Amino acid sequence: MTDIIQLLPDHVANQIAAGEVVQRPASVVKELLENAIDAGADDIKLIIKDAGKTLVQVIDNGKGMSVTDARLSFERHATSKIKSAEDLFQLNTKGFRGEALASIAAIAHVELKTKRPDDELGTAIEIEGSTVKSQEVTVTPTGTSVAVKNLFFNIPARRNFLKSDTVELRHITDEFHRVALAHPNIAFAFYHNGSELFNIPSENYRQRVVHIFGNKTNERLVPVEEDTEVLKISGFVGKPEYSKKTRSEQFFFVNQRFIKSPYLNHAISAAFEGLLKDGYHASYFLNLTVDPKTIDINIHPTKTEIKFDDEHTLYAILRSAVKHSLGQFNIAPVLDFEQQSSFDTPYSYKDKAGKAPTIEVDRSFNPFADEGNTSRSMSSKTSSTRTSFKSVPTANWESLYVGLESKGNRRQGDDVEVSFEKDIKTETIFSDASVETSKTTFQLQQKYIVSTLKSGMLIIDQNRAHQRVLYEGFLKHITIKEATSQQLLFPLQLSFTPNEVNIISGLQEDLEHTGFVFSDVKEETITITGVPVGVPESEVSIILEQLISDVENDVPDANFSAADLLAKSMAKSLAIKNGQALNNTEQEHLVNSLFACKEPNVSPTNRPTFITMSTDDIEKKFM
Repeated sequence: MTDIIQLLPDHVANQIAAGEVVQRPASVVKELLENAIDAGADDIKLIIKDAGKTLVQVIDNGKGMSVTDARLSFERHATSKIKSAEDLFQLNTKGFRGEALASIAAIAHVELKTKRPDDELGTAIEIEGSTVKSQEVTVTPTGTSVAVKNLFFNIPARRNFLKSDTVELRHITDEFHRVALAHPNIAFAFYHNGSELFNIPSENYRQRVVHIFGNKTNERLVPVEEDTEVLKISGFVGKPEYSKKTRSEQFFFVNQRFIKSPYLNHAISAAFEGLLKDGYHASYFLNLTVDPKTIDINIHPTKTEIKFDDEHTLYAILRSAVKHSLGQFNIAPVLDFEQQSSFDTPYSYKDKAGKAPTIEVDRSFNPFADEGNTSRSMSSKTSSTRTSFKSVPTANWESLYVGLESKGNRRQGDDVEVSFEKDIKTETIFSDASVETSKTTFQLQQKYIVSTLKSGMLIIDQNRAHQRVLYEGFLKHITIKEATSQQLLFPLQLSFTPNEVNIISGLQEDLEHTGFVFSDVKEETITITGVPVGVPESEVSIILEQLISDVENDVPDANFSAADLLAKSMAKSLAIKNGQALNNTEQEHLVNSLFACKEPNVSPTNRPTFITMSTDDIEKKFM
């Protein structure tokens, strides 16, 4: 039997490694920005075309590379950060594995231009699919420029897995936010298809947060500062009243590296206990500084997960620091044991005895004294004129009803029917004939509606069923563009971040087809003057937040269009929630509306809306 194990060629190994390093254009942006930061740059430009599919370019003014380093940087596992395994626990830089540039060069066209401050001329290298096409001397400014073109040009299958330009641009923007927030001392510029999205100067941390998330963010921030031997915390948390249903404004930075940690996130939630509404999440922008020896960042390819040496201590310190800040700035209610001076009894009153209150009565007061004369005059006038108002019995009262025929002697050609007043009787909107005495449905645990069938029993999930009914209604309104709108007495003004406003602007036309009326859309505020019929004013902000959340979580790719996404999101926000009691009429209306839909079997998210149990299934339970 021949040997079957063989070594992979370098270009194949690089393409396989690219699968875990480069998942989408945002991954390339992250790697290149981190390289620029490691190079000591204080001014970085990010240029994107077609959401990174055509071009991702990062230009920095860092220390640059020599000719040899520029060529060697594209080799696998070539790094300047570590020399031994022990160096993994002393890292103060972003990248360290030496796989990024090699993986990127394997699946794209890469152009590198670099020059050190001491060199007169720089180096230009062109690589296509791990193959070096050219390397020559060139004139270039100090620093490094890396242009990644035609991502996944040699792996078309990977390119097909990319999402729409809107989604991919949002992922790139998220990575840009993470890097920019971690390094407020560096100036950043972000361009997409020739238009400037961000131009952020070097500034302090608070200004950096406000620059990225809008001017309204400034008033929502609560500073958090704590310095211990184990952990140093600095940054901000958001006020509870400005919490959101999305987790888009939650940032942890450990040694200036963005991380995701559900455990530390729980510490924040514990600090906000009792201050947040259900389903809402607090915002935070926290920098954690720990000893590099106590963390391990080499446990995930994206390096967004970190293993801490003592998580429990960090949890306790973080929770206490956030809770202290909330109490210090009077955000959280605190117990006040100090007695107010206004409640104190003066010392001079200690020897004084209590005295019963006196009641003064005006014995000369007569309420009828002034009315005596007027009452006599009024009584005389009344007696003199009383005869004129005296009713006299009418002898021929039948003459009053001349011309009115009863039903019995009415002629055949008469169309006039006279109805006489009856005693007031309160009636329901339903006639007695339409109201059934027996219940055909009942509600189970305020979550399910149970109805009977000829063959057994029908159990309906009320939330999913109502979502289906609302979804098809909204989709119909959007399609025919004839939705009715109810005008608001006072315009509703909502504040959002610039990124969220861009999302709503992209869906503005479809929102207007559902019944929303926008009077003004600015960079950070949206003014609404009309809402769809049946949508309460208090639900508008919740609907838009849910819509933004769905867009941010890649939901558009599971939908046919933006209209489909909008209909699903609005149906999800306005549907009857589990735990809401319904009367018998409402239950029957929901059941009838569900089975009047085109696809009653599933909810808009393709989950079953009802199940059936046949009589045979029920009988089997008793065997």
